[in-house]
Amino acid sequence: MDTVRLIFQILNLKKLVKVVNLEAVCFRLVCMAWRIDGVKCPESDPLPVPYEWYQPGDLLIGGISSQVIYTLHTLPFNEHPSQKLFALPEMVTKFYQHALALAFAVNEINENPWILPNVTLGFRISDSYYDARMSYRTTLDLLFKSRSFVPNYKYITQKNVISVVGGLVAAISFLVADLLGLYKIPQLTYGSFAPADRDATEVPSFYRMVPNETPQYRGITQLLLHFGWTWVGLFSADDDSGERFLQALEPLFFHNRICLDFIEKIPTQSRWDTLSDVNDLISKVYRPLTQSKANTFIINGGCMVIISLNTLMVLGDPEYEENPLFRKVWIMTAQTDFVQSSILKSLSFYLFQGAFLFTVCTNELLGFKKFLQNINPSWMQGNGFLKIFWEQAFGCTFPDSQEPIRINETCTGEERLEGLPGHLFEMRMSGHSYSIYNAVYVVAHALHALYSPTSSHRSKVGGKRYLDLQPWELHSFLQGISFNNAAGETLHFNKNKEMGAGFDIMNMVMFPNKSFVRVKVGRVDAEPLEGEGFIIHEDMIVWHRHFNQVRPISVCNNYCSPGYQKKKKEGEQFCCYDCAPCPEGKFSSHKDMDDCFTCLEDQYPNKDQDGCVHKMINFLSFEEPLGICLVSLALSLTLTTVLVLGTFIKHRDTPIVRANNRDITYALLISLMFCFLCSLLFLGHPGKFTCFFRQAAFGIIFTVAVSCVLAKTITVVVAFMATKPGSRMSKWVGKKLASSTAIASCLIQVGTCTVWLGTFPPFPAFDTRSLTEEIVAECNEGSVLMFYIVLGYLGLLSLISLLVAFLARKLPDSFNEAKSITFSMLIFCSVWISFVPSYLSTKGKYMVAVEIFSILASGAGLLACIFSPKCYIILLRPELNRRGLLIRRT
Repeated sequence: MDTVRLIFQILNLKKLVKVVNLEAVCFRLVCMAWRIDGVKCPESDPLPVPYEWYQPGDLLIGGISSQVIYTLHTLPFNEHPSQKLFALPEMVTKFYQHALALAFAVNEINENPWILPNVTLGFRISDSYYDARMSYRTTLDLLFKSRSFVPNYKYITQKNVISVVGGLVAAISFLVADLLGLYKIPQLTYGSFAPADRDATEVPSFYRMVPNETPQYRGITQLLLHFGWTWVGLFSADDDSGERFLQALEPLFFHNRICLDFIEKIPTQSRWDTLSDVNDLISKVYRPLTQSKANTFIINGGCMVIISLNTLMVLGDPEYEENPLFRKVWIMTAQTDFVQSSILKSLSFYLFQGAFLFTVCTNELLGFKKFLQNINPSWMQGNGFLKIFWEQAFGCTFPDSQEPIRINETCTGEERLEGLPGHLFEMRMSGHSYSIYNAVYVVAHALHALYSPTSSHRSKVGGKRYLDLQPWELHSFLQGISFNNAAGETLHFNKNKEMGAGFDIMNMVMFPNKSFVRVKVGRVDAEPLEGEGFIIHEDMIVWHRHFNQVRPISVCNNYCSPGYQKKKKEGEQFCCYDCAPCPEGKFSSHKDMDDCFTCLEDQYPNKDQDGCVHKMINFLSFEEPLGICLVSLALSLTLTTVLVLGTFIKHRDTPIVRANNRDITYALLISLMFCFLCSLLFLGHPGKFTCFFRQAAFGIIFTVAVSCVLAKTITVVVAFMATKPGSRMSKWVGKKLASSTAIASCLIQVGTCTVWLGTFPPFPAFDTRSLTEEIVAECNEGSVLMFYIVLGYLGLLSLISLLVAFLARKLPDSFNEAKSITFSMLIFCSVWISFVPSYLSTKGKYMVAVEIFSILASGAGLLACIFSPKCYIILLRPELNRRGLLIRRT
């Protein structure tokens, strides 16, 4: 009576009365407890079997279902354990369909004359009661139906149990397998278990009608990745199967960067002896629900987990359905189903609106729904489950009930299963029921193959009757079985003695009247092909109403926006992180990126660093302002040079023009004119022609100009030295020396440029690295060494000219233009010395602008310093342009 007292203590929580009529529930519990305690179990039957369903036949198929739950107490040693074992029985009414599926399959086979002619199949279905002791007890009862139980010894005649279908959960299935394996009786389970639970070779009599949990692990992971849920919680059964589930899932989550915020283990056999026990269980559920940042929870375990979870949530907060902290996305494994015990059947599952449920694949079978519609209390003969199912599913009692006071209506027998809500019973065949149906047919077809006229085994046994069949004889036929069931699906076992194509992904759609439908929105294949195996139809999903049909988010922290990257938080899981801006020159185009990336060579990050922009082609064009200015300056200087040349040609016979070698002067002016014009080759988009000739043209033309200046300077020096008495330099005075000097100096540069263009010629190229936002269209010089040799030689001539002119600056004025040459070469050298660091420090089109400016400035310096004094005299002071005035006596 401890449990009854506990319920009365819970009644002090007045809010609970709004959710469920606990007074009526407790009164019923008192009556049940009175009835059980008042009827002591006989000593001759130390551990009775409360419920079973027996249908006679020539051959029997055993069944171990999981329908009835007993609230267990801590058993003392001062009284017989059977006196308290069966207090407060509760039925998971939804799982009654499992027993009905087995009966439906057996009846179909018996009505089919082609499968087992002249043989009637029967069955004996017992229950596990979710308890190890009772699982052993009911298994022994299947094998040895007697009042005393000694393994491997039959006290009375017993029909052959040729195979056993069951159980639902791993723990029960393996307990049953331990006994059945001793007698090599085939066991066909209909629950999904971890692949490491039992090896096919470890228990030869163990067959699985559904795939192992490996596809389910993969499906859960891919479902989370599809929706971007990386921060989730886990409720799991507190048993071996729950531990194995966790061990399999954790490394898979780690590999896919999914984190578990919490792991709470729910007892499958809760002890409710004291309020302290209840409070501890409530805190295990209520605390993570209200404190976790995760919006996605995974539930793994049998029906006891979902019953306990829903009950504890109600006890923690009776108005939990309206609590915004409880608005979560639930993902449930194939072992979990929306079930409720009859005492708390008024509780709603609306909290789980929009949940995802992995289910064993099923198909609709003709006749099954009609079979369910025909069920009524008249079936009770031999069916020990029907009475408790009917009373607890419909909330009524039969007239022969032993309860002292009736608190429910009387069952009329007119009640219909289709009127029950989905969490109490479903008219649609579940995946587990479909697996049971297939298991019965597998056994039947194995028997058919065993005794078919063409079977080699039949020839060995001769006329042996079915009654003499030994269960172990079926194994070789079961392993090679292959046939199509009534739904058209091909059934066969794989090498691991497993059957099934995978799991369906169902979306739970709840209605205000507590009914629900399961909508198939995807699937996971058991043996996927490469790149396949997971399908999800997001447009078919119905989310919880509080999400307003918007995909929920379940992450440790907000996603990092594009343009940011993750930055690990010290001391926390890798799913929790800060967001740091991308480094300069990098971008991230998607949210929640681990790292930022570099754009392609022809692109650069935009301002927000969330994408790449194509770089513009950068070159110094004729149309832009800088290009126009340089073109204007070049043409102006060219025109000026032409005017100076015209002036000198017009006044070619005047003393000032004839002084210092008139031909060299003409050559210098022409070379300066071409120097200004060659600068135009550096403007515009670089092409093959311009790249090939521009540096060579610049080097040769400038060399001609500097060589002419050097020749003029040498002419001044030689002419002065020839005037000294006894000098032998007189023979060098004349045009030959100047011309030879200029030509020889130019030939060296021409040879250098020829070698350059013949070996490593310049070519058009694109520089994608120098500028962040632009691609520089440039000329690759081919050989940087040859380029600097050309510049070096030009610089050498310039320095020699400067040095010679500087030494000749104080010679008599009548012959001397050395001062002008000195100033011009000083400007020329200054410009090109400044050019080197300026050229190396600039990028893009400004490098070209620096070179053009250097060409124009150095040429203008030569033109201005050498020719402006002479033009001044020719044009403005013609009276000074006379030989008599130019000659000074020393």
